[in-house]
Amino acid sequence: MGETVTRAASPIIPSQDGNGSAELATPAVRRRLPDERHSLTHHFSVGGQEGYVTIGLYEDGLPGEMFIRMSKEGSTVSGLMDSFATAVSLALQYGVPLQVLCNKFSHTRFEPSGWSGSPQIGYAKSLMDYLFRWLELRFLKAEQGSLFAVPKVAPMQPEPASTVAQLGQVVSLGDAAPCQFCGALMVRNGSCYRCLECGSTSGCS
Repeated sequence: MGETVTRAASPIIPSQDGNGSAELATPAVRRRLPDERHSLTHHFSVGGQEGYVTIGLYEDGLPGEMFIRMSKEGSTVSGLMDSFATAVSLALQYGVPLQVLCNKFSHTRFEPSGWSGSPQIGYAKSLMDYLFRWLELRFLKAEQGSLFAVPKVAPMQPEPASTVAQLGQVVSLGDAAPCQFCGALMVRNGSCYRCLECGSTSGCS
């Protein structure tokens, strides 16, 4: 009778180390982005070719997906860039470090190439060169700043009230009124008020 072969339930792939012994490789785990996330859209131009790159971000601010839009929708260039962005997105979600991708694709040379208009990047040797050098500047060299910081607005300072208005607030607690000429508190004088500072009255004789 033949030997009974027991198969593992999970698709774990055996690997060979330097000594020839078999080890079980840990399956890759995909880190998906949340349903609602921040994103950063950047306009670029290389050699007269314009486009937009959108980077979806995890909660910790690290990139987790890429979308590239350029040329006419349905064209060969648009399809290639869209497929490449999907491959980069999957690589990021399966744990490939961004630095590895930047090292691999930065300074690749093919057309279109030319001045990018960015003083930090300058001449771009290709679209890939520009995109991954920009990603490196944005997310790896701490030059992105705070991507979604809300500008702080200084609290409004109350305008200084006039002396008469300030006295009026005090007067509201009693029955005295401020003098309309000098601002001093008036004292009751019969049916009206009289100012002890300037002598004026509120209308009585």
